[in-house]
Amino acid sequence: MNTISRPSQRTLSSRASLMLAFIGVVAGAGCAAQSPAPAKTIYQSGFNQVRIEKDPAAMTNTHPASLSATEVGTLLRGVRVWERRNALHRLFVGPADKTRAFRDREIAILAPALAKALSQASPSERVYYHLSHATEHGEEETSTGWLSIQDTTLHLALWEAHDRHGPGPDISKYDRQMPNVPERSPAFDATFEPEEYLVKVRSGGGLFAPDQEEELLIRYREALAAMPAQPGLDRESKPVPERH
Repeated sequence: MNTISRPSQRTLSSRASLMLAFIGVVAGAGCAAQSPAPAKTIYQSGFNQVRIEKDPAAMTNTHPASLSATEVGTLLRGVRVWERRNALHRLFVGPADKTRAFRDREIAILAPALAKALSQASPSERVYYHLSHATEHGEEETSTGWLSIQDTTLHLALWEAHDRHGPGPDISKYDRQMPNVPERSPAFDATFEPEEYLVKVRSGGGLFAPDQEEELLIRYREALAAMPAQPGLDRESKPVPERH
């Protein structure tokens, strides 16, 4: 009589274990391939930070880019912001005054770190910045945004510009996790001066993005040729930790 040999229970168990192990390796490799590259911190002092991060817009940036700290500081000095007012508000109190988005002290911190970050960023990355300090009234004043370069255009986005809010262990409202729902910031407008070098302003923001984003597109090389240089900075200067 012919007999049909059947695999033993031990053989079946071994095959199943090997199959599960193979599936685990494939799944792990897939997750590793899909996980984004971690952000690279260029400067960190307290809550002040400059880092290189993935550009979610998936644009091909002209990075790495060579800009000196003086050039970056000169461009930051040209950014202006002001409170956004509707027509009725302007009728009674007039338009809001424009103020510099970056004070001299902030430029001294940011410019060297931003210049270094741009020189190390890849075409698929952008440079994020975050500044925060305590005010005399015990609030936190925060400025955040990002920048990148595409050909002859500097993209400089503002998420917060001297935004004042209650203090907390983590100051950037856009890094907070639920259930700490961020409060909404007062709306603002932004521009670059001299305005003849401003290509356009893109206003954005969404449910899972910052409440507001004002993205300035600046013909930065032409602007640098026309603007007086920001004093007190050079290519080798280092960001100075902020003291209160």
